[in-house]
Amino acid sequence: MKTSLPLLTAALLLGACASKPPVPDWQANAFAALNNYTSAYLSGNSRVADLELARARSEIARTGRADLMARAELLRCAAQVASLEFGPCPGYQAQAADAQPPEQAYAAFITGQWSALNAELLPAHYRSLVTATPAQTSAALSQMADPLARLVGAGALLQSARLTPPDIAVAIDAASAQGWRRPLLAWLGLQQKRAQDAGDTAAAAAAQRRIELIVQGAAKS
Repeated sequence: MKTSLPLLTAALLLGACASKPPVPDWQANAFAALNNYTSAYLSGNSRVADLELARARSEIARTGRADLMARAELLRCAAQVASLEFGPCPGYQAQAADAQPPEQAYAAFITGQWSALNAELLPAHYRSLVTATPAQTSAALSQMADPLARLVGAGALLQSARLTPPDIAVAIDAASAQGWRRPLLAWLGLQQKRAQDAGDTAAAAAAQRRIELIVQGAAKS
């Protein structure tokens, strides 16, 4: 399943050059590879995801532009955050010195470093999330048209210690509607853990049934 790409990927691959026609081969190839990477990664197909990411990196490297590579690496990190796979994002860090302010702001956003974050540098739908109160975050997430943006936003909320139970439900619904196994399993696992911690055995059991259904389906595919 194809998905719209978050962040600045469209600008990276469709608007990185000022001229319109013709679109350079590397742009078209990198755009397709990143799109395929995102779809494969979220679906849980690590082998295809790794191949497509390597292809995207190869195409972007042809330009010799570290700032463009930084954007591509941020896309990878965002997909991981959406799936609750947190880490230092070494691919981006290797290019961070050449990243532009919007990319630097986005990197801070997805890793939960919000204390000195300039929200004006973020895509519009994330600005409202950064400034939202705990009672407003689930509404801010739900209003995002892109399901992947919703998942990335929810992951960023968790990283910044602002995630609320309704936010988890929004993330689960977003992943479920798209059939994205990797983030869905991660978010259901988090929901189950929090239900267990709260002593809500019924909610924990319901989450476990959903997890088992997904795992069984993956095993048969």
